[in-house]
Amino acid sequence: MRITVLTGAGISAESGLATFRAVNGLWENHRIEDVATPEGFAADPALVHRFYNMRRKDGSGARPNAAHLALADLARRHDVTLVTQNVDDLHERAGSTDVIHMHGALSGALCAACGHRWRAPMVMQPEDPCPACARPATRPDIVWFGEMPYHMERIWDALEGSDLFAAIGTSGNVYPAAGFAQHARRNGVECLELNLDASANARDFHRRIIGPASRTVPDWVASLG
Repeated sequence: MRITVLTGAGISAESGLATFRAVNGLWENHRIEDVATPEGFAADPALVHRFYNMRRKDGSGARPNAAHLALADLARRHDVTLVTQNVDDLHERAGSTDVIHMHGALSGALCAACGHRWRAPMVMQPEDPCPACARPATRPDIVWFGEMPYHMERIWDALEGSDLFAAIGTSGNVYPAAGFAQHARRNGVECLELNLDASANARDFHRRIIGPASRTVPDWVASLG
């Protein structure tokens, strides 16, 4: 069976990583415009680096939960394309390989001047030089609001060629990911949502399983045989 899986913040929340939409979320004391846009980075790169240094530290202390582990097991038994909106590496640490990080990853650094990419240190600062061009234009390799998500052509192809699309722990508010179910459904793909509550785009799914990902995902994976 060919399965495309999309995971959102809900799957990592059970590993202790708060979502920016939560009441006490990581973004509560910062305007999105200040820490998650190219304009915010241009205005105050030190603030943006401090923000993502904190997220990098929090992510390093988190551990994969049962949902992450179940998806790694699923890929060992089926043809799975795993796409995540999350910037942590919990899927990889659970054993998943070739994870598509459509919004980038905390583990990556990007030169805003020349486009060079390299592995990010735990702490990044505005004056850090790019290893390729030496300009102090390093930024987290994160897709900010107003920027194009990564690997979109590969994701659309996977959705169109799947037998099943499953969205796990996603809000259904952020595009283009919020349009994946609709696109898959138009191509005759069965669409399943696993979430704590119905998402904003719940009508695009054929069925849903409500509950915490650490319980529903292992049960769903086991049901596939």
